[in-house]
Parts: sequence; C-alpha cells; structure tokens
Amino acid sequence: MQKGIIGKKLGMTQIFDEKGNVVPVTVIEAGPCVVTQKKTVETDGYNAVQLGFGEVKLKFKKGAKSSRTEKFQGKPSNITMALAGHFEKNGVAPKKYLREFRFESIDALNVGDLIKADTFAAGDKVDVVGTSKGKGWAGVIKRWNFGRLKESHGTGPVHRHGGSIGACSDPSRVFKGKKMSGHLGNERVTVQNLTVVKIDVENNLIAIKGAVPGPKGGVVLISDSVKA
Repeated sequence: MQKGIIGKKLGMTQIFDEKGNVVPVTVIEAGPCVVTQKKTVETDGYNAVQLGFGEVKLKFKKGAKSSRTEKFQGKPSNITMALAGHFEKNGVAPKKYLREFRFESIDALNVGDLIKADTFAAGDKVDVVGTSKGKGWAGVIKRWNFGRLKESHGTGPVHRHGGSIGACSDPSRVFKGKKMSGHLGNERVTVQNLTVVKIDVENNLIAIKGAVPGPKGGVVLISDSVKA
C-alpha cells in the first residue's frame, strides 16, 4: 500500500548507525494525521486522500448581532465557514494543515483514520516535499550561477550584471523564460530517494538521512519514493 504523511521539520542532527558511522539526519515531527476526505475515480476522477495535521485552537464568537451570526452560532470564528462545514460533514476535528496524497488504491483508508509515524519503517526510501527558504531579491550570479565580467579597467561598476538579454533589431524582444534577477527561493522543492534512518513512534518523530527543504518549523510531505 502506498504511504504518505504530513510533518513539521524540527532541524538537523547526527546519529550513529550499527557500525559506528556518523549519519547526518533531519528530524521531522510526522503526524499524527487524520484522514479528512477520500476522493475516488467515480466522484472526483482520481483516487486520493486528504490528510489533516496540526491542532487548531478554536475561537467562538459571543452573542449574535445578526441573523447570519445566529445561523452560524457555535461554529469556530478563526476558520472559514467552508472549512468548518467540511470538517463537520466528515465528522473530524478541524486541522491546521490540509494536504492531498494521490494513491492508486485507497480502499484500506477511511475518513477518521489516524496515520502515525510508524506508517514508515527504517530503511524505507521516501520523497520529501517542502517549501525552500526565501532569499529575497537576488541577482543573476547568486540566483542562476552566472559568470561575472572581468574586473579590469573599464568594466566596473557592472562586473556582476547579467549582460545583454537580446538583440535590438531581431527578434526585438526578450524571450520568455530568460534567466534574470528576481525572487530566489520560497518555492516548492522535492528531494527524492531519501532513506528513513530511525522511527520514534512514541514522540511521532522520523529521522531521514540528509537535508530536507525548508526552514525549521516548515511543513513537509513525506511519501513513498517514485524511483525506489
């Protein structure tokens, strides 16, 4: 059965294997996650499960000032009405993060099921998806590893500029996708074929060999490796 779980990156450390070798690992707080929705080919056109992770401290409005607030009296005010109805319809408690995993078969999972860190085992190959750290605005050398111009007489102060981006006569425009300066980082990144080194079921921790994209506290998705 295909597996997946939502987690929170806690940071990096190192552990020793059976042979005494040092292994750099990323520690992830994985789950517990609850199945909040099932999608099937018959109803949605594909098979998938929606998982919820992270507790939400619910807040409720006191008193009713209009007919609309009376209608939704008792619903939490710090999540949208659409999400409140979604959780209520499926009979699960509201969760902070919702992510979807596409699986070929979802027969073994039902709404309300809990998925914990022990869904994976030491030695499993996994893919980890996260949002990389945002670096702000960056030039072409830092962003795309461009080479720089000579720092001799007559070049400065533009020796770190990108240079020409196109001819003026033909094609008289800049082609789409041209590598230029811009926002670096803060994008979805997938690291494939990482190895699960250790599982701590009691504390919901998974130690994965190597680095994982994103800052400490960032949300990551762990699933079976597609290339294993």
